[in-house]
Amino acid sequence: MYGCQQHLITTNTETRAVIDFICSEANKLTNCGIYYCRQILFKTGRYLTNADLDKMLKTNIHFKAMRSACAQQALHGVIESFKSYKALNKLYKKGQLTNKPRVPKYRKKGGMAIVSYPARWVKLVGGQLKFTLGKQIKAWFGIDHFLLPMPSNLDFKSIKEFRFVPRNNCFYLEFVYKQPGVDPVPSTNNALGIDPGLNNWLTCVSTTGKSFIVDGRKVKSQNQWYNKKVGKIKKGKPQDYWDEQFAFLTEKRNRQMRDNINKVARFVVNWCLRHGIDTVVFGWNKGNKDGIKIGKKNNQEFVQIPTARLKGRIEQLCVQYCIKFIETEESYTSKASFLDDDFLPTFGEKPVRVACAKAQGWKQSGKRVRRGLYRSANNELINADCNGAGNILRKVATQLGFPLAEVGRAALNLPQRYKLDSLSRSYREASHSAVLTREVTSA
Repeated sequence: MYGCQQHLITTNTETRAVIDFICSEANKLTNCGIYYCRQILFKTGRYLTNADLDKMLKTNIHFKAMRSACAQQALHGVIESFKSYKALNKLYKKGQLTNKPRVPKYRKKGGMAIVSYPARWVKLVGGQLKFTLGKQIKAWFGIDHFLLPMPSNLDFKSIKEFRFVPRNNCFYLEFVYKQPGVDPVPSTNNALGIDPGLNNWLTCVSTTGKSFIVDGRKVKSQNQWYNKKVGKIKKGKPQDYWDEQFAFLTEKRNRQMRDNINKVARFVVNWCLRHGIDTVVFGWNKGNKDGIKIGKKNNQEFVQIPTARLKGRIEQLCVQYCIKFIETEESYTSKASFLDDDFLPTFGEKPVRVACAKAQGWKQSGKRVRRGLYRSANNELINADCNGAGNILRKVATQLGFPLAEVGRAALNLPQRYKLDSLSRSYREASHSAVLTREVTSA
């Protein structure tokens, strides 16, 4: 299992100029590789291999301007994109893919691309990472390496690859490292149902009778601040207007979203480890943001919340800790009553039930009486989002065979609320300590 950490590069002007140069050369070399792959494919129908492309471009001026290992990594990325196109094209011809895939296009002229350094070409000298450059750069500029600080929270020997990632006028250094193995979570037959939303970003109900909510209002506030600033910058400007201030704001907002995602995903998985949860069920409707029409303001709030990325991050951590991750469609989970055990059809499949010798269309037993509150058929009031999370568990309970007896009115009515600001490093480390204690106890 491999992990990745990303650090913003803050360095002197000379080193930044070198990184800028090699990233721009990587972009030009990538376009050269795409050109050869496209021309060979169009004229002969053949797909080039890594060896073919390396042989064709080893004398290219952009290839020589980079360290050979870095140049090869850039070209191999081109080959991978054409392999993906080939596989998708086969699926399309078999009728297993709706949209026809497109041949990889050229990168933007004058842009920059990722530069990857295999770990064997990077040395640790006096707490500094030494990145060597190609012979051509030394001949042109008289420099053969540059230095960057090594993060104190990483083990240099565990790092397998270093990547320079240009984004919005900033440079990031990614560290790809091998993560230590973890003991798999013992089988407990306990599950956690997750219902994503807006104000309540994640509403979680477990079969152990516990529930909690991760507050999403901070994420909405950050997006609102970003949209307000962008609106002022773009007022009276064309739709595709872009400048350095716009790039700065966008990058700041993206960093905020990445931080929120990592904090929440880590908290959810630590919570599962602390409470013996071995299955996570995430409610998700694919394409739920496509063509949505819920008003201009609600559209903006709903579409810009990165819930899909959060789902992906939770899934990654679940795989790392051997927790089963299941994605299920969530149609009618908000309308149906969990306490009344309403039938849960899938989208577009409202079955006809026979009651009192009269065929009637499907209808929920309870209803949402106001924002955040759901009333069951017995006039019991519960949290509306917890009702949805409980129904998400019901969607797969029969197939997976976990019990729902502990999910009662208390779990659905009194969820613990966690704000993003409370998910500090100390809180997450405390959760991790509890995980380690549980592992030692079980051993």
